[in-house]
Amino acid sequence: MIEKRKLVCIACPIGCNITVTLENNEVIKVEGNTCKRGEMYAKTECTNPTRILTTTMKVRNGRLPVVSVKSDKPLPKESLLDCMKMVNDVVLEAPMKIGDVAIRDIVEGVNIVLTRDIDKAL
Repeated sequence: MIEKRKLVCIACPIGCNITVTLENNEVIKVEGNTCKRGEMYAKTECTNPTRILTTTMKVRNGRLPVVSVKSDKPLPKESLLDCMKMVNDVVLEAPMKIGDVAIRDIVEGVNIVLTRDIDKAL
C-alpha cells in the first residue's frame, strides 16, 4: 500500500515542506527538501522517529525544588511516556552540577543529564 506523509522539516532553519512516499512502511521517495539533511530527517521521522526529552526533576535539599534536565541523545519517540514516568519517580539530592547524569541508561544507552547547576539550600 502506498502512503504519502507531509512534514515540515526541522533539520535546518529553512523549514521545507516535505512529502514522503512510503510503500509498506518503507520510504521510496522524498520530495520538497532543499538539502540532504531534510531527506535524512524525513526518512528517520517516517521510519524511526526520535526526540530529545527535556523536562524537570524534583530536588531534595536544593535551593530550588526542581532542576532542568534533558536526554543526552535522541530516544525513540514511543518511549517518551515510559521515560517520563521514570523521571517523575526520581528525586535528586543537591548539590549537582550541569552535565551530571541524573538517570543512567534510561533507554538504549541514553542518559538523562542536568542542564544547570543545583546548589544546596542554605
